[in-house]
This record gives sequence, C-alpha cells and structure tokens, in this order.
Amino acid sequence: MRIGIPKEIKVREGRVALIPPAAAELVAHGHDVSVQASAGVLSGYSDDSYRAVGVSILPDAQAVYGWAELLVKVKEPLPQELVLLRRDQVLFSYLHLAAEPALLSGLQNIGLTAVAFETVQEASGRLPLLAPMSDIAGRIAVQIGTHLLHMPQGGRGILLGGLPAVERGKVVILGAGEAGGNAATLAAALGAEVTVFDHNRDKLARMRALGANVTALYPFADTIKNAVLQADLLIGAVLVAGARATHLVHADTVRRMQPGSVIIDISVDQGGCIETTRPTNYENPTYIWEGVLHFGVTNMPGAVPRSASQALSAALIPYLLTLADNGVRASKPLAAGINIEAGKIIHPALI
Repeated sequence: MRIGIPKEIKVREGRVALIPPAAAELVAHGHDVSVQASAGVLSGYSDDSYRAVGVSILPDAQAVYGWAELLVKVKEPLPQELVLLRRDQVLFSYLHLAAEPALLSGLQNIGLTAVAFETVQEASGRLPLLAPMSDIAGRIAVQIGTHLLHMPQGGRGILLGGLPAVERGKVVILGAGEAGGNAATLAAALGAEVTVFDHNRDKLARMRALGANVTALYPFADTIKNAVLQADLLIGAVLVAGARATHLVHADTVRRMQPGSVIIDISVDQGGCIETTRPTNYENPTYIWEGVLHFGVTNMPGAVPRSASQALSAALIPYLLTLADNGVRASKPLAAGINIEAGKIIHPALI
C-alpha cells in the first residue's frame, strides 16, 4: 500500500503522524511510505532520518495527497487539504467530526473512507489511539493552568500548590479518565486541593488514592456547581467516544466564578463540556469571559511535538500495520473507528 504522511498545517502544530522508527515498520512489511518534506522537523526528525529507513520524501502536500492510497496524519484536514483528497483514499487521523459538521459533510461529499484515531475502540471500551494524547493533554492542562493563574497572565495571582502560611489553590476536574486522571495526578503532586468528578466508582477510587488532598465525587449537578464556584482552576475532561461533549457547567455558573480564575476545557475538540468554551489556537490561546480566563486550544499536545509524536507512533503502529496489511475492517477496534465509509456515515455517534 502507498502510505502518505503530510505535514501538519494547523496553527503551531508540530506533531508528525509517524516518527522514522515507526515508518520503518511499515517499510519492513512491504509498504511504500512517503513523507512530505520537513514534516518531522518540529518533532526533531529530519528528512534524512526518514530516508535512512527507506521512506521517500515528497516536496509538497499536493505530491503526497496525489500519490497516497492511505493518508495518515495527526489533525483533521483543513479546507485547503480537503480539496486534495479523493474518493478512492482512506484517511486515518484525529477527526472529532461530532463537533465539525462542515468537515463531516465535506468528507461525505468526497466519498472516501475516514477512520478516526479517537474512535478506534477495544472491546473493553478503551480508546488506545486517543489515550496517549489524553495523557499529555491532562498534564499540559495543569502546567498551563498553573501559569495562567499568575497575575501577569490575567489570573488570580495564585500559587497553585500553596506553601506554609498560604492556602492551597483549588482545582476542579470534570472526568477521571485518561486526561482527567493525568490532570489530577499532576495537580495533586503540586500540592493543590483537588476535586475530581466521575460516574465510575473505580475511577473515583483511583483518584482518591492519589493523596489526602484529592476528593473524588459523583457528578451531581449541585455538587459540581458548588465546587466550581470555589475553583481557582477548572479543567474539563469529559469524553463520550465520537460524540459531542455534554455541558456540565453552564454560563450562569461561570459568571459567578471568582474573577481571575481559569478554565481549561480539554473537551473543546468535541464541543467542550463547559458552556462558555470556544476553540482557540496557540497563537491566541486565551480569552476572558465575565472575568474568567478561558483556554480552549484544540491541539493541546501540539505544544510538545517530540514527546507527542513518539507517544502517538507507539500507539498507532500496531493498528496501522493491520489496516495497511488487511484493510479498515481487519479488526473489531479498527472497524469501530470507521466514521465514514465510501461517503456513508458509519459511526453511530454521528448518525
């Protein structure tokens, strides 16, 4: 199979879908792999490092899209990439189509097959290709939130973990999955007072075990509201595979939050679980709504492209080998990841 890896063009997106050692696995299986020139540079991988493992370098996006049967990329195609796609191709990437009806319609009209990383799902319910980026996004959310709480960035002037004679900062996290769990782990390690909400008792038990400064609660509406009103940092990390996120915090609650508090909604690429969330990018990452600082970057792991590309490649390569060798329905997890097949919407969350 001819497998093409284009350069990502989303604002300040430095990730590459496959690092050279992962691409080498495909070559060893007899597949032809081409990478767009400089696609790996921001992740620390030169064109020569790809050539060294038998990968061809193509000069531009038009060449990659024109040559490939299977396109593997990190983020969803932007309009200037959509026009390069063909009906006989398979697209394998993060798509988040529930929050992007125009993109969904565009891919349908092309008539191709699109498999979304975030909906490849194992029998256990685990999302193996979303997990590594969720891990990173959860950690980044706390790192960025800690910084945004500083007064020069518009925050309340809070040292998140506190110190002797100083109150601990309060962190509220909606969701205890991969992203929320990682956020809670880092926030707890910093010494913050952390409250995590989730429906799953086993997840709540894991969060509580992080330390005496972590409270794990069922997400009753009033309990969430009361916690949010006291929060210095609110992190949204709610996920229903393939579906648009449900609003757990409404605008009237955000309006009553403390001025200078911070909201980071990791769920923003699925529409956001906080009503006042809107998508931003790393050039203009924040905005203030009713005195509350919001961060809504839709490609959070793009800030650490080397780490993120390594983690993504490790998770991706077993599924990509299966797809390239035997097709999109070669395994149940891959079949679960099909969003569009030959122009027809397949995933139940999109119907």
